[in-house]
Amino acid sequence: MPLKLAIVGRPNVGKSTLFNRLAGKKLAIVDDRPGVTRDRRFASGSIGDMNLSLVDTAGFEDVDDDTLEARMRRQTELAIDEADVCLFLIDAREGITPLDEVFAEILRKRDKPVLLGANKAEGKQGEPGIAEAWTLGFGEPIPLSGEHGEGMADLYAALVNIAPEHQDDEAEDEGDKPVRLAIVGRPNAGKSTLVNALIGEDRMLTGPEAGITRDSISVEWEWQGKKVRLVDTAGLRKKAKIQEKLEQLSVSDSIRTIVYAEVVLLVMDATHPFEVQDLQLADLVEREGRSLVFVLAKWDLVEDQAETLKNFREHAERMLPQVRGAPVVALSAETGYGLDKLMPAVIKTYTNWSTKVKTRDLNDWLAMAIQRHPPPAVNGKRIKPKYVAQTKARPPTFVMFSSRANQMPEHYRRYLINSIRESFDLPGVPIRITIKSGANPYADAQGDKRPMGSGKALGPRPKPKKLGVTSSAKEAKQLRVKRATKAKRMEKEGAAKPVIRSRGGTPNRTK
Repeated sequence: MPLKLAIVGRPNVGKSTLFNRLAGKKLAIVDDRPGVTRDRRFASGSIGDMNLSLVDTAGFEDVDDDTLEARMRRQTELAIDEADVCLFLIDAREGITPLDEVFAEILRKRDKPVLLGANKAEGKQGEPGIAEAWTLGFGEPIPLSGEHGEGMADLYAALVNIAPEHQDDEAEDEGDKPVRLAIVGRPNAGKSTLVNALIGEDRMLTGPEAGITRDSISVEWEWQGKKVRLVDTAGLRKKAKIQEKLEQLSVSDSIRTIVYAEVVLLVMDATHPFEVQDLQLADLVEREGRSLVFVLAKWDLVEDQAETLKNFREHAERMLPQVRGAPVVALSAETGYGLDKLMPAVIKTYTNWSTKVKTRDLNDWLAMAIQRHPPPAVNGKRIKPKYVAQTKARPPTFVMFSSRANQMPEHYRRYLINSIRESFDLPGVPIRITIKSGANPYADAQGDKRPMGSGKALGPRPKPKKLGVTSSAKEAKQLRVKRATKAKRMEKEGAAKPVIRSRGGTPNRTK
C-alpha cells in the first residue's frame, strides 16, 4: 500500500502547490488568495521510489460552530485521522503565527507522525522563519519550495526515516478500471449532497451556500462489485456572470472533468429544471461524446410529481433530440428516495455507450432502413447507401459507404442515427455516422484488385483506350483534314489514284 500523506496547515501556505508538485500534474486549483481549497482532495503521487497517496486539505481555521469555515475544519481533522503521516506546512517568509501554534497543539494530541515543512523557503527571505519553526517542537524543519521543487530530497529522506516499511512495498493491482462518473450542474443543485448520499458518508462539504465546491473532487467507490470513480464538480453558471479568476479556474476544471468522464450525471433542481444553462451542459456532454443521465434532485419538494416528470420527459425529447431517450432519475438525497434507481441507470447507460454491433446486423438494418424510407434524389440523381460498419465504441461510431456521399441531406443523416438508436436499443447515447463515397471495401469485387487506400473514396476504374481509335472528335477531325490534304497533294503530283475494290473483290480504278 502507498504511504498516505496528508498535507495540512493554515490557509495560503502553499499546500495545493506542493500537492500538485508531488502528484506530478496540476490537479488542485491554486490562487494567491487564502481559502481556495475547501474539500479534501485525493491523488496518487510519488517522491523518489516511494509511492504516495496524497491528501490536500483546506486551510485550518480556529472556529467551532456551524459556519462554512467550521465545516472545512472538520474535513481537515478527518484527513488527519485517516493519514499515515501528516506534513505540517508553515510559511517560512511569514514565520510562526498564532494560528500555526493552535494547529500544532491539535496535531500533538493525535497519535500521528508529523513532519514539519517550511514552505516558500527559496532564497534568503525564509531563513528567519525556518529558525523560528524549531519552537513548534516537531524537530528539524524541512526547507521546501512547492513552486520551484526545492527540498524534495530532504522530504524524501524524512519520509523514509519515519515510515521505512512503505519504501519497498509493491504497488497495488489496478484490476478492472473504474467507471468514471462525473456529476455536473448549476450551483446549489445538490451535487455534493448526492455524492455523500451515494457513498454513505460526509465526504463532500455541503451547505445552503451556493458555490461551496471549487475543485473537481474524485472519490473512489464500489457499487455491487463494480468500481466507480465519482467526480464532484463546481457549479457552472452562465458565462456572462463569471467575472472572478477563481471561478473561471473552477469552470475550466469542471469542463475538463466532463471531457475525461465516461458517464455524466446532469443534476438539476426539480423545482425549476431545464434552464438555459442545463441545456447548454447537456449539449456539451453530447458534443464530447459522453453518455448522459438526467437527475432531478430535491424531488421531495415537488408537489405534483407524476405531472412534473411527464412534462420533463416531453421537454427533454423536444429540446435535446440528439440525446433522445436519456434516462431520467428523480430522487431526493436528503430522504433517500430514488437513490436505488440511479446506479442501475448509470451502468445500463455505460453498457450502451460501450456497445459494439456486428457488421452483418448493421447491414440488415441498413436494408430495412432504406426500404422504410429511401434516400431522397438530389439534382435528379439517387443517393444509394451500400454498406455500413462500426469503427469504434465509446461512443458508437459508424462509417457508411454511399454514392454521392457529400450530397447526403442532414435530415436523412438524423433519420439514420435515430433508426440505429431505436433498432439496437441505444437510448441517450451519442451516435456518430461518417458517410463516404466509394465501392464497398469488404465486398468481393469483380476484377478490381486495387488495395484499399487510407479512407479515400475509390471512384470507378477508367476505361482503357482501344488501339487505332481516336479518343476524341477533335483528334478525328484533325486526322481527316490531314488525309484530305495528302490526297490533294498526290493528285497534283500525278501520282496513281487510289484503288477501290468492288464487292466481288476485283480491283477497279477510278476514271
